[in-house]
Amino acid sequence: MAESNQSLWGGQERSSWIRLRTLILLRWVAIFGQITAITVAQHSYHVQLEVTLCYLAIGVSVIGNLTASFLFPQNKRLTEFQNFLMVLFDLFQLAILLYLTGGLNNPFALLLLGPVTISANVMSTRSTLIVGAVAIALATLLAEFHLPLRTEIGLVLQIPDILLFGNWAAIIIAIVFIGAYSHRVSSEARSMSEALAATHMALAREQKLTDLGGVVAAAAHELGTPLATIKLASSELIEELDDRPELKEDAALIREQADRCRDILRDMGRAGKDDLHLRQAPLSTVVHEAAEPHIDRGKTVHFAEGPVLDGDVQQPSILRKPEIIHGLRNLIQNAVDFSRANVWVEAEWTSDKITVCIMDDGRGYPSHLIGRIGDPLMRRRRAETDQRARPEYEGMGLGLFIAKTLLERSGADLEFANGSDPYQHLSDKPDRRGAIVKVEWPRKRIDAQQGDTPVPSGRNQPIQV
Repeated sequence: MAESNQSLWGGQERSSWIRLRTLILLRWVAIFGQITAITVAQHSYHVQLEVTLCYLAIGVSVIGNLTASFLFPQNKRLTEFQNFLMVLFDLFQLAILLYLTGGLNNPFALLLLGPVTISANVMSTRSTLIVGAVAIALATLLAEFHLPLRTEIGLVLQIPDILLFGNWAAIIIAIVFIGAYSHRVSSEARSMSEALAATHMALAREQKLTDLGGVVAAAAHELGTPLATIKLASSELIEELDDRPELKEDAALIREQADRCRDILRDMGRAGKDDLHLRQAPLSTVVHEAAEPHIDRGKTVHFAEGPVLDGDVQQPSILRKPEIIHGLRNLIQNAVDFSRANVWVEAEWTSDKITVCIMDDGRGYPSHLIGRIGDPLMRRRRAETDQRARPEYEGMGLGLFIAKTLLERSGADLEFANGSDPYQHLSDKPDRRGAIVKVEWPRKRIDAQQGDTPVPSGRNQPIQV
């Protein structure tokens, strides 16, 4: 997945998710709350305020809302820069109101957190840092510069300096903590959403290939009879047109083209995985199919399969799920990419489990990241080291996330380790010191004979021409 542009001025996709109407509605709520607070303070508690200036500040927000409502359609989505300006506008408007109503002596000073939280959730890190810095600066200024709150008899409402400092410190800490927390959580949620979308795309692609192969196989089967009829009729014409060589050549051409159609359909059926009407295949066949695109990439891929413990000598026939094939393919690709020269793919089975273990002779996983393998976009690879290992590859952990998600969807449990770890007991195999991925299924989840999913048996009839 390509890295998102984090420029402040570029217009982020994630900030473009927010409609202008949403921000307008939120601003109407804020305007209503500000008018209510001023009205209650003035009439119920008889607090003396600069009412004209307060309503002027609120009026600016009203004018801005009305202008935006008339100039732009309701489904208008703001760019990153437009969102940034909207949030800054709200922040300054709130700061002006607080300046007119006691600064940090006003308990509503806590609302300075609102624009920062919105920025942290929908905008880039750079925009959030700017909004947060502006909010901190405004809170600091409001602690020193503001119009005092006065009662009806002229008494100044002011909290002690130590509490004023406490309010200031609390607001600053809240801005930093809540802003960072919200930005981190929303970033991880977006990363997970994007990774899941990529996973569904990968699975859909594999499913389409499978379905396409089935269509090809069905077409080849159905066209077999008319092609055989064409060939038979053209052969009879050839025998009857010995005295008319020009027509005999045309009949021979028809038979030749019928043979060509047969060969094309046969090749297409083979490219479409030969027997895609069948939803099962031997375990070794599925493993080889998953590894096929990466066998001729300059590395040696070793295959081994066999029973362990109480497993039958005959290998199990498993369901050919796209999740399994694509997931194993991603794991094998990762091993081939980072191996030095060799990759080992071992398939084993017992009476109740099926296991595929993928090992390589590369550097292995960084020990401090083993517990986080499979998280989407968990890190950016360093260009100098990884471009040598994977030329022209831009990755952020998404491939392993897709593989892990797809395989877990099929019922598998995955374990990631390094062959150099002592508990792997590979001292007798010193060449297998790289990364290890162990994929284990309960046999009943994918075994075509033990599973609950009905699987058609038999093979498609070959084309007889």
